[in-house]
Amino acid sequence: MNNVNENTISSILSIVLICMIALLMMLSVWYLILKMRMQNKNKKVSEEKIPIKDKADSTKKENKKSSISTNYNIQPLKDFMEFDKIEDNMIVQKKGKRYLMVVQCQGVNYDLMSQVEKVGVEEGFQQFLNTLRHPIQIYIQTRTINLESSINTYKDRVKQIEDKYNSMRYEYKRMIESESYSKEALDGYFFELTKQKNLFEYGKDIVYNTEKMSLNRNVLNKQYYIILSYYLEENPDDNYNEEEVRGMAFAELYTKSQALISTLTACSVNGKILSSNELVDLLYVAYNRDEAEIFGLDKALRAGYDELYSTAPDVFEKKMKALDQQIEDKAIDLANEKIQKVQTIAEQKAREKEQNMENLINRMAELILSENSDYVGEDVAELAIEEIKKDRETAKTKTKGGKTDESIRKERKTRARK
Repeated sequence: MNNVNENTISSILSIVLICMIALLMMLSVWYLILKMRMQNKNKKVSEEKIPIKDKADSTKKENKKSSISTNYNIQPLKDFMEFDKIEDNMIVQKKGKRYLMVVQCQGVNYDLMSQVEKVGVEEGFQQFLNTLRHPIQIYIQTRTINLESSINTYKDRVKQIEDKYNSMRYEYKRMIESESYSKEALDGYFFELTKQKNLFEYGKDIVYNTEKMSLNRNVLNKQYYIILSYYLEENPDDNYNEEEVRGMAFAELYTKSQALISTLTACSVNGKILSSNELVDLLYVAYNRDEAEIFGLDKALRAGYDELYSTAPDVFEKKMKALDQQIEDKAIDLANEKIQKVQTIAEQKAREKEQNMENLINRMAELILSENSDYVGEDVAELAIEEIKKDRETAKTKTKGGKTDESIRKERKTRARK
């Protein structure tokens, strides 16, 4: 009886527990449904509050974000330059609101001066600083010396000297063959011919040494510049047009530059105002550090370019080119290494085969006799094979000066290696 009651109670409790679990599941599902409906309702309300224009903007932004990985914002190169144009020996910046004029200075070798000269230079530089009434900027540009133009000039001059020397040599030969000139005249002409020959050889040496020097890419030269600026804000009147502003800027900068050059002479430093072409060259080298030596401004002008632009390639293109070259070099080295290894293995096999040639011949002879015993007779074939074996054994045991043939062969091989 007690067992029946206990079973009834346990079954009732299990049923109640199952009902409670089912009720909890239903409540949780209902809660999730209500939460999702509230979120959808809030989203609809927020979308109704957003204007149509903002919706379009948000859609554009999403589309723009999705296309970032494929589309690039390409801008003209002029937007990255720090100047607008170059005219009237001036650099125009900030859409005509700032003008620059550059004075190139020729440095002096201060260390080779005497003490009196050094004191004079220091006093002149102090005077230069005291006379400054406006801001200046000092710019130093390091360039690789390009000797191409000098080499071409030397070659043209040497070619003229060579032509003159050849004509004088033919003339001297004609004078000797004619036998109508005195010894004094021949000696005088020979002296002039020798001078021309020495001059020609000296010119060839200059060209050779200059070309050899041009191969050294570490020969550098420093150029010193002082930059003067003029701002449009310095003129309070706004009634001037662009041409008048440019004229005032040029007059102001030219006056300042001349005063600056005159004060620099007290320091034994010579200066000059850069022309428009020289300013273009200055900026061209500044924007094309690596390529200015290969494709300089003079070549660009001869090629017909009329605008200043950067010829420097993209840094990633340069990196890809360097990686391709590195891969090619390593691939060539690996191929040569494997070829050499294969050749060494083949050579070793050929050497081993050459050393065992007698054994291979004997074995092949035995094989031929055994395969053709029906034709030559079994008795004859067996006797011939025994003779071959005897010869092989005799060759192994045969000595020469107490040494076997194998040891003699090894000694010869060792001597050949030495």
